[in-house]
Amino acid sequence: MSYGNIMGVKTTGASHQTAQQDKLGYSDVRASHTMAQTDAGRMDKYKTKINKVGDKYDIDPALIAAIISRESRAGNALSNGWGDYDSRRGAYNAWGLMQVDVNPNGGGHTAQGAWDSEEHLCQGTKILVYFIKRIQKKFPGWSKDQQLKGGIAAYNMGDGNVNSYDNVDEHTTGGDYSNDVVARAQWYQNEGGFKS
Repeated sequence: MSYGNIMGVKTTGASHQTAQQDKLGYSDVRASHTMAQTDAGRMDKYKTKINKVGDKYDIDPALIAAIISRESRAGNALSNGWGDYDSRRGAYNAWGLMQVDVNPNGGGHTAQGAWDSEEHLCQGTKILVYFIKRIQKKFPGWSKDQQLKGGIAAYNMGDGNVNSYDNVDEHTTGGDYSNDVVARAQWYQNEGGFKS
């Protein structure tokens, strides 16, 4: 994959806060792997679409699966395709398996396709590629794998919130977004049947 090798990215895995979603008594890479495995059965129905979109955009399909696991628990955390309800706005902030940000004060994207469609996965993956490229320009001295991890963090909170590699998740949800997604992606590649 031209954007880096997900298997070569260093990760600390899920934070305690993220692991508590599944009431796990532990955090770290093992927690991320457990949550990825929990979502694996639901993920199987999207595997063909994920692999196709990964090939189209030169993104590891295991990474797309990991974002889907983290963002929507493979659709299980959604309400009619919507997620991240904002009580102040009285509206949902995000759409689909990859939780594309539709909040006008956030990502401001227009939802494309059905929540579980290939069109939606293309939109989410294009957004990911956009942020990886932004991080490549912002941090040209980082290795490809570091830029990939930075791009994953930026997918969650924007490239303006990625300020250093050592603290890449400083502003991400749960303080662990890229680390958790990387660990889930590594599980999906090793155990979940998503090969790059």
